[in-house]
Amino acid sequence: MSLVDDSFTTITCSYERLPMSECNNINNDKKTVRVNGREYRWPVQPTVVVCFDGCDPEYIDAASKAGLIPNIDSMRSSGFASKALACMPTFTNPNNVSIVCGVPPNVHGVSGNFYFDRETGKDVMMVDSTPVRAPTLLAAFSRAGAKVVAITAKDKLRKALGKDLDGIAFSAEKANEATQAENGISNVEALVGRHAPDQYSADLSLFVLDAGIKLLETHRPDISYLSLSDYVQHKHAPDDPAALEFMVAVDQRLGKMLALGARLGIVADHGMSDMADAEGNPRIVYLADRLSAAFGADKCRVICPITDPFVRHHGALGGFVRIHLLTPDIDIHEVLAFVRAIPGVALALPRDEVCLKFDVADDREGDIAVIATKGVALGAGKADHDLSQLSGTRLRSHGGLTEQVVPFITSIPVKANPTHRLRNFDIFCAVLNEAL
Repeated sequence: MSLVDDSFTTITCSYERLPMSECNNINNDKKTVRVNGREYRWPVQPTVVVCFDGCDPEYIDAASKAGLIPNIDSMRSSGFASKALACMPTFTNPNNVSIVCGVPPNVHGVSGNFYFDRETGKDVMMVDSTPVRAPTLLAAFSRAGAKVVAITAKDKLRKALGKDLDGIAFSAEKANEATQAENGISNVEALVGRHAPDQYSADLSLFVLDAGIKLLETHRPDISYLSLSDYVQHKHAPDDPAALEFMVAVDQRLGKMLALGARLGIVADHGMSDMADAEGNPRIVYLADRLSAAFGADKCRVICPITDPFVRHHGALGGFVRIHLLTPDIDIHEVLAFVRAIPGVALALPRDEVCLKFDVADDREGDIAVIATKGVALGAGKADHDLSQLSGTRLRSHGGLTEQVVPFITSIPVKANPTHRLRNFDIFCAVLNEAL
């Protein structure tokens, strides 16, 4: 089903068909931008998409029940509200990149925050745009003449989301280092009116929203993408006072954007689960230790793709890990049978099955993907994870199927196709096309 009528002029920016540098710059009021096989209408008003990092639907439900989020509740009643599926594994990088590309990881290539490079035999932490192999709609719109802004809480995402972007892209984490040459803007702290916040704080996300508001007031961008941090969700359950206080602060800022005439879309990269027992002890399956005991040391390599520079959020523990078989004498079927029998493991799938089932990139996948049951974290070896980094809080994390359901909210009504399985990367299609 076409999402735009045939009278619209189309700017082709498909990854397979045309390099980003060859996008036409057509300056009329009726045009669309085509990216990765999807068409997007030109924004008719300033359009803002917020990736509410770690916002399990329970956070919205708890705050709404307490009467604390009138602006989000207004969007849900007068606009469009549903639940969508995030991409697997449910981590920050693959889902943020999916949202700005409008497609799943098997197209754009990012399947985790951290991966094992088969060719080099080295572990790689994603800190730039190198793994991204599809164009973003942010870059496509900017090359077609739109004013585009991308603001992230974490600098690890900034280069990926700003890939080929001719516009403004900076992070709250390093706002004080932003330059015109590197980020398309300088003096961000002066713009927002306060210093860049600590990376382990709720204010990291609020700084992103405040910067987005200031840019709406001063630059009037056509499209803004604001990606928050899940610091609060890692530390606090939905009904904790600190989580509710954070929801109030976010809602107030969304209200300011609406008052400035913005069209809003809210979605999340993943949900969040408590992974501790009744006494507060983390429930962890150290998979590398078990595999070494069963099959011998140096036979298997366990990769935790949640791994990123924010170790105090999760201790590199989540609901999804990858196993790489390092020697030809180890039988994959024996390993699969062994892993599937471990309490706390929900699924263990060979590479071809997990790629087919979850649309992940084949060359970034392990020989086996392992997904935990609800409330259980998967790790490599016990020595690989420093639990003291959790600062005495309960382990709350994500990565598995139980963190796949996320909120999907727009400030405008959206014509939904009842046969379409809603995904978090449909959000730009919803707010720009007013249809799914």
